[in-house]
Amino acid sequence: MNFTLHQLRVFAAVTEHQSVTKAAESLFMTQPAVSIQLKHLQDQFDVPLTEVIGRKIHITDAGEELATLAKEILGNVDEIQTKMSALRGVTAGKLKLAVVSTGKYFMPHFISEYHEKYEEVKLFVDVSNRRKVLSSLQSNDVDFAVVSILPDLEGIEYEEIMPNPLYVVSGTNSNIPEKKFYEPQDLEEIPFIFREEGSGTRTMLEKYIAENKINPKVMLELTTNEAVKQAIMAGLGVSVISAYSMRLELKNEELKILPVKGYPLVNTWYLVWLKGKKFSPASSAFLDFIRSEKERIYEDKFADYYFEKENLKGTKMAVKE
Repeated sequence: MNFTLHQLRVFAAVTEHQSVTKAAESLFMTQPAVSIQLKHLQDQFDVPLTEVIGRKIHITDAGEELATLAKEILGNVDEIQTKMSALRGVTAGKLKLAVVSTGKYFMPHFISEYHEKYEEVKLFVDVSNRRKVLSSLQSNDVDFAVVSILPDLEGIEYEEIMPNPLYVVSGTNSNIPEKKFYEPQDLEEIPFIFREEGSGTRTMLEKYIAENKINPKVMLELTTNEAVKQAIMAGLGVSVISAYSMRLELKNEELKILPVKGYPLVNTWYLVWLKGKKFSPASSAFLDFIRSEKERIYEDKFADYYFEKENLKGTKMAVKE
């Protein structure tokens, strides 16, 4: 046998994503190139590693065993590289993050400044739904996860990053009756657009609904912030959205914040990792960076997203009363 580390890395990516196409995207390779590497690897074993049923690739038991060993080997190789780089006085290596979808609106500012400081670190960022992010964290496929509600999991540690204000938002051309102030019960008369079950935004909204004993009309359930914003602008209803995800639409007066009692709802963005995690120099430097720079970056970039009671149609809105 003379399989290569590259073949193992490709196979590990295929098993993680359960898709040749997605594995190719994550490795910045073409789909045919991934398929060729899979074939070269398979040719060295007498047992099948994968099987294709319909159009979906499935990993066999033998493939799962190989994937587990491959990840262990690749982890050791990465550790060798980072330790040797650290001995040269360079914080190099890799940093892997899993970020829930709303996090894409603010995490690039943190990542960009970190990358300016540590240019030799290779960054891998997976933006996905909360379920996928927590799965990546639990399987130790990433160094850190970024979430807006702490997971109910044992064996994790975390660092607070910054607050996450959420507002009730409608389209500027919607036919929703305008009021100076909306009571919670008023929301029962307005069609609502929900995020998918399990998302941080939906969890906060459901808590508000339960506390105020209201029963809003659920018009639609969507899985991304962009889809929610488009549905709102199309006049399908209102929704609860993080302030960070709608700055441009507010500026362009495509969306407006409704002054609802009890809003904004505020949760916190967290950087989460597994307890006992052996940090590489790159991941250790990232945690130190977050701890030392989070307040400055928040004040410089995001503090004015916590809108004040000034302009109902612009970028400022009522604080909690």
